[in-house]
Amino acid sequence: MKKNIIYTFILSSLLLASCGKELDKVNINPNATENAQPDYLLTAAIKNTTDAYWGTTNNMNSSLLFAQHWAKVQYTEEDRFIYSNSSFTALWSTLYSQSITGFNKIIEIGNNTDNPNYKGVALTLRSWSFLLLTDAYGDIPYSQAGKLNEFITPAYDKQKDVYFGLLEDLKAAKTALDPAGKAIAGDNIYNGNITKWKKFANSLRLRIALRIADREPAKAKQVLDEIKSDGDLYISDNTEIAQLIYQISPQQNPVSAQFDTRDDYRISKTIVDKLFSLNDPRLPVYASKTQTATPEEYVGLPNGLTNSEASNLGFAKTSKPGTYFLAAQSPAVIFSYAELLFDRAEAAARGLTTEDAADLYQQGITASLKQFGISDTQIATYLTQASVQYNASNYKKSIGEQKWIALFGQGLEAWTERRRLDYPQLTASVNTVLNGQIPVRFIYPGTEQSLNGQSYKNAVASQGADLLTTRLWFDVN
Repeated sequence: MKKNIIYTFILSSLLLASCGKELDKVNINPNATENAQPDYLLTAAIKNTTDAYWGTTNNMNSSLLFAQHWAKVQYTEEDRFIYSNSSFTALWSTLYSQSITGFNKIIEIGNNTDNPNYKGVALTLRSWSFLLLTDAYGDIPYSQAGKLNEFITPAYDKQKDVYFGLLEDLKAAKTALDPAGKAIAGDNIYNGNITKWKKFANSLRLRIALRIADREPAKAKQVLDEIKSDGDLYISDNTEIAQLIYQISPQQNPVSAQFDTRDDYRISKTIVDKLFSLNDPRLPVYASKTQTATPEEYVGLPNGLTNSEASNLGFAKTSKPGTYFLAAQSPAVIFSYAELLFDRAEAAARGLTTEDAADLYQQGITASLKQFGISDTQIATYLTQASVQYNASNYKKSIGEQKWIALFGQGLEAWTERRRLDYPQLTASVNTVLNGQIPVRFIYPGTEQSLNGQSYKNAVASQGADLLTTRLWFDVN
């Protein structure tokens, strides 16, 4: 606990420093350290980023609703897509002002102390941060971001250029990471295991290769060929999942913290119905039994209800998310082994590799079931069902639906993959305000219009109207 207080103080001191050299001389805080420690910075930056990824604003109150993993049982405006230009500020502000700034400082320290492993880890995590931003908003500041001494109003890069740049950044991160090199501290994901960080960096390269595959299949294949020719490995079992395992209060999982004081959310009827139809043994993991006994035991809430409709269904006869996800120490998954296997299956189905798509698809299902403690006997039974069999003629449906199930709780990633693969096919409530559409992007924070107005206008002119319904570059019909 003492370390959590120290690293929060150090990161706050660092990030509140003035961006101007003259102000730096005046604004010296005598209580702040002049030599930030990379281990404390790394611990803090990981937690801040993961909290933003897994927390209320970007997960529970938006992307989990868009993916129809969760639904709202009260204050249902967000489930009806009623948002303002202040609704999506948290991901932007946290990742730019805290995460990316912090990772840049760690990269600098790694260079100055001749410890490339700090650089490689920070570059990997910075790439993940930029990926979250571009997946959500589209065109974003990238090449000029985090360079306040040079660019007070950074330009927005096109999404294609961001993806291409991140592929190069992750390649550089992979090269910098050396298991035989200097040790690092403060790593609360892999505890300093550099081999696992290399695997994570390569797994992110695969994720991005598939992001661009509909638009740039040749580039996607080139990336996968490079990984193969270098003899690099991906995340290779459930013990290598990239995740932050939380502690007890006040450092608990953001979902647990939310449910400590509020009761706004239920599991969506859409995914409960799908799990019932597949006899899926993950149902009692993903959902809690209704407080008042019901014949079904697990009852999902339809998305997009009005407040009165939700109130009529009631709190006691609809299911909260499962206790696995409500526990204080529940892990916030960043990249699972199941996702990696589904990615490899898709790459094979697209002809980008020569692997066996059907076999990898089954391995992906198995890995997800094992991740949530399902027994081998139950797994074998599940895989024999005709409804679970791989359909080579429509790989996007097979992989998309099973990946959507496996990504439960990872709202931003599940939403992005559904947009990309177009499965599962979801239907918006008649109560929503987008004429039957489900949001396909976050709108930019209103502060961008006032603080970075010209860059914002240029981005809108290039990408399209700043609306929830404007498709992003990667999201091909």
